[in-house]
Amino acid sequence: MRRPRWSLIALLVAATPALFAPVAHASPLMPIAAAPTQPDHADAIRYAATNRDAAPPGSNDMSCTPTAAQPNPVVLVHGTDSTAYSDWAGFSPILRAAGFCVFAINYGTSPDGTSNGYGAIEDSAAQLKSITRSILDETGAAAVDVVGYSQGAAVARYFVNRLGGNRMVDRWVGIASPTYGGTMYGVAPLVQAVPGGTGLVAGEFGTGLAQLMAGSDFLERLNAGGDTVPGVEYTSIATKVDEVIQPYTNALLRDPGAHNIVVQDVCPRTEVAHFTFTYDPTALRLALNALDPANARPPNCVPVPLGAGILDVVLASN
Repeated sequence: MRRPRWSLIALLVAATPALFAPVAHASPLMPIAAAPTQPDHADAIRYAATNRDAAPPGSNDMSCTPTAAQPNPVVLVHGTDSTAYSDWAGFSPILRAAGFCVFAINYGTSPDGTSNGYGAIEDSAAQLKSITRSILDETGAAAVDVVGYSQGAAVARYFVNRLGGNRMVDRWVGIASPTYGGTMYGVAPLVQAVPGGTGLVAGEFGTGLAQLMAGSDFLERLNAGGDTVPGVEYTSIATKVDEVIQPYTNALLRDPGAHNIVVQDVCPRTEVAHFTFTYDPTALRLALNALDPANARPPNCVPVPLGAGILDVVLASN
């Protein structure tokens, strides 16, 4: 398992104990090994660490035939230093039970092969474009919907906005999307102010992560002229207590017509964290509603204490 250098961790953890996404082994671009549903992010990370080929339950079945009720396959895009399984072992079976064909990829593998979500987002988006074409060809669907978590939301939005993905995608849903990047409680500006600091982050944690610091050249280019493009429905789901994307409003889209949902505006006692977002039932209900508005229903608003689950994710990751 890839381990970060503790000198850099010490620099950043001084500001917050949960800045980094989970460490994981790299896996096949489209994993297919059967694996169990997981109740939370930490358990999924632990399972993925020793099961490199694990696919989220219900996903990556190329024989799946879209239905009239759910004509668009859903493509799930994981976050930084994660896998399809570790981020989506909870949501994928929910989507399959709702009648969707579900696909989940691993992208942006590091040069040493031990991490995903590592490479430049432009390259990762090209991988997503290629696999989306294959999904459309195999399923016969006219379009897909994409759901991205953290870096995965940026990868998916770059694909949609800059690589012609708007001709293949009907809906983009971002969960904890770094739309305008994160200051990470003030650490990112300090790193950016140090000569070579951004390069150090890119070398240690991957170009993709460095590109998502607020004010980066990448985000300036991606958002130039607007953060959406015509022909796609956009939904961004954010939390006010995001420990990575600060201020939390940087997760929101600014173009007219985009749909922004802040979890606490819907469920005030659900103080879900960035690292636990894709296993939170409120967030997943909101994402499912965005994908299937005809069958939308209010979330159950399960209370989540501030900080719940973060330490367990950090421990599982290292």
